[in-house]
Amino acid sequence: MQGRRGRPREGENEARRAAVLDAAFAELVERGYTGTTMLAVARRAGASKETLYSWFGDKRGLFAALVRRQSEQANAAVAEALALDRPARETLTVFAVRLLRLLLGEASVAINRAAVAAPELAGVLLAEGRHTTGPLVAGHLAELAARGEIAACDPEEAFRLLYGLVVSDTQIRVLLGEAPPADLEERARRAVDRFLALLPPSPARDPSGHGAGAC
Repeated sequence: MQGRRGRPREGENEARRAAVLDAAFAELVERGYTGTTMLAVARRAGASKETLYSWFGDKRGLFAALVRRQSEQANAAVAEALALDRPARETLTVFAVRLLRLLLGEASVAINRAAVAAPELAGVLLAEGRHTTGPLVAGHLAELAARGEIAACDPEEAFRLLYGLVVSDTQIRVLLGEAPPADLEERARRAVDRFLALLPPSPARDPSGHGAGAC
């Protein structure tokens, strides 16, 4: 005799939810945010539309969840790069390469285009992306400054400088339809070299905390 089908296990629900987000991403790439419907996502995922509404509320909620998943994966990659026990130049170069690959990858491009088409998603993208990644990198730059490896009195300002040098206008050009450049590693190395040249290691401070390298 067959046993009764019980409620889905937690792992099963997570797998089904992941399948729905994968389907939402595929629809987003093919049709854009405005052209994607909850029904199309449900059909693609082999789920019911009622399940999608139950889990995510509406299309905005569905894509907000997709943005959060992408941002969590991106921030994990950034944190992993910054945790490397290497000299500052190597660590920052690994971070810069990963940042470019993330920002210019298919997922990021599709999500950023969706945020442009749907301003209600822009706040989610900022909160889960820039406003989460920024403090991670700024914290690492603060550690480098404390060790005298860079001269950065304001870690957040230093992050903005590094980000601008690494990303430049590359992301906006890809968002507008250009193919991602093939020389990402070389671009990353040049950007980090310029960053370190602009914020060279501070001279040793005297015990009072004064000196040429003091902020």
